Amino acid sequence: MSNGTDVRLSTGVKGIDEIMHGGLIRGNGYLLRGGPGAGKTVLGLHFLTAGAARGEKALFITLVESTEQIRSNAKAMGFTLEGIDFLDISPTKDFFVEGQMYDLFSPADVERDPLTQTIVTRVQALKPATVFVDTMTQFRYLSPDLFQFRKQVVSFMRFLQENGCTVLFTSEQSAEAPDDHLQFIADGIIDLDSILGLRSLEVTKFRGSDFRPGAHSMRLSQKGMEVFPRLMPDKHGKPYVSEIISSGVPELDAMLHGGIERGTVTLITGPCGVGKTTLGVLFLKEAAKRGERSLFYTFEESRESILHRSETIKIPVTSMIQHGLFSLVKIEPLQYTASELTSIIRREVEENNVRVICLDSISGYRLALKGEDLITQMHALSRYLMNMGVTVILINEVESITGDFSATEVGISYIADNIIFMRYLEMAGELRKSIGVLKKRLSDHEKLLRELEITSQGVKVGKPLTTLRGILSGMPTGLETVKGGV
Repeated sequence: MSNGTDVRLSTGVKGIDEIMHGGLIRGNGYLLRGGPGAGKTVLGLHFLTAGAARGEKALFITLVESTEQIRSNAKAMGFTLEGIDFLDISPTKDFFVEGQMYDLFSPADVERDPLTQTIVTRVQALKPATVFVDTMTQFRYLSPDLFQFRKQVVSFMRFLQENGCTVLFTSEQSAEAPDDHLQFIADGIIDLDSILGLRSLEVTKFRGSDFRPGAHSMRLSQKGMEVFPRLMPDKHGKPYVSEIISSGVPELDAMLHGGIERGTVTLITGPCGVGKTTLGVLFLKEAAKRGERSLFYTFEESRESILHRSETIKIPVTSMIQHGLFSLVKIEPLQYTASELTSIIRREVEENNVRVICLDSISGYRLALKGEDLITQMHALSRYLMNMGVTVILINEVESITGDFSATEVGISYIADNIIFMRYLEMAGELRKSIGVLKKRLSDHEKLLRELEITSQGVKVGKPLTTLRGILSGMPTGLETVKGGV
């Protein structure tokens, strides 16, 4: 039923427009599927209010819910219904009170023609550009069989489209009453779903256009519907100048042969309490010195704890925040999906020009995935940020304090351009820290390990630990001891 044009109309939901590469094609009909409470009516209201905002006539045809109920629910979500007309042909209380019976004719024969004439009269008088029909399934009960039902809905859709309408219509599908006929006549299909409390939206058909496949995270709230498209890194990017970014610690920069490169991913890995977060904040401090905006997401530690600890070691995060060069955001991962977090990060990058981002930590981020594959999601997010010229710092915690060395325990080392690892050392009964560079993709790096200290005077990286061996085991021995055979 495509009319051959490619003029796009917004659905009223930014995320859906992105998935559909600009929105619906004007003059076509789209099927909106989903169970009770899936959000079909909410999306219909977004669609109509977007049309009204463009100055178009918008018509809501309801065959089930009363206009009063719709208006009440819309008001609770903050919808402004100015410019939207309603055609309420849902059953009234009089049908039940008066006990209408049909002795000679079937209900379909008696009710179909008046209902059809009501719709025709209103559409011809109003001449709407956008129409939402809730629900098309009701026409089945006004038809004696499936053949007549199909003829009726095809004729109805043609009537609306020939009158210049772009139509969004819903169905109430079930195993006993499938909506296959509606799927065939629709120019596009949008499926709304909810599994274990996680809502999603998926476009499964879009005649005359490409679209972004797969299920996309969706949320219903007091703001209506929000959709968070799955990230496609290759669709995003902008030019940037490759340059070295310092940590602010000369000895660490020497280990990295100058620092880390812009637009790369750096993995800082080590056991709990070794100083990974502090090291990440150092790079963001240097970004603030350059006048660049940076962003630190903490999934586990409190915002206050990071602020206090940073200030005590002379990292002026409070001043950085006051000057708008640093944001420290506490994220509760169980409140978000991975796509929602990605959407938040994209907004910061594309609207607020964030240049350095630190995620602390991968374990916290993993909680937001709700069973989705960590490597897939982390790969997409990292590649997107790299394409946008953003420097990424990922904090990873390993479980082992000492013993066999492992850079990560989640298989994401390949994503990182740079890997900085931190280890505890037991020396003469004292617990000390070491730091080393395991990987640097764009240049050479120092192969030696150094001692690390975090004091009230800041972060200090010592000279190479050339007199020790077995450092990665956590229990080093001196070379002179080994040579002596002890």
